[in-house]
Amino acid sequence: MDTLHILLLTHAREVTKATNTGRLLESSKGLKVSRIIWSRTQPDEVLLNLIEKGSVALLYPESEVGMVDTQQINRCDTFIIIDATWQEARKIYNRSPYLHRLPRFALVNVQPSEFRLRRNQVAGGLCTAECAIALLRQNKRLGAADELQQRFVDFNKGLKG
Repeated sequence: MDTLHILLLTHAREVTKATNTGRLLESSKGLKVSRIIWSRTQPDEVLLNLIEKGSVALLYPESEVGMVDTQQINRCDTFIIIDATWQEARKIYNRSPYLHRLPRFALVNVQPSEFRLRRNQVAGGLCTAECAIALLRQNKRLGAADELQQRFVDFNKGLKG
């Protein structure tokens, strides 16, 4: 089974936050993780090239996905997770027209968020690490999901919430 590639499209404010769960993915087994710092005025060339090749899907809230071409999703080998607060993620999506044409991949049957720093969040919202865990489980990569889940649990215990 190939390594799953997750591309974190990260808001600049998230990079230095001690509470950013995206960093847990960067050393996870079974994942290839790339991080791109989002810029409204200068979209990343690597990201644009991946999108042009047609093998990228955007992880998106299930309630907002609508109809998805399953065959198109199955061809995807890279999944973009917008790594930001929900408010920042919405702005990134709305201000990045190149993301609008991507196939949207929804996580199904996910557990409610256990992230301790939840406030002003959307119902059913997950942090970046929880999204990756659910994505791994949905793609039958259970060992990698369990390993990341344990690292997230340990990380979450250390937060004051």
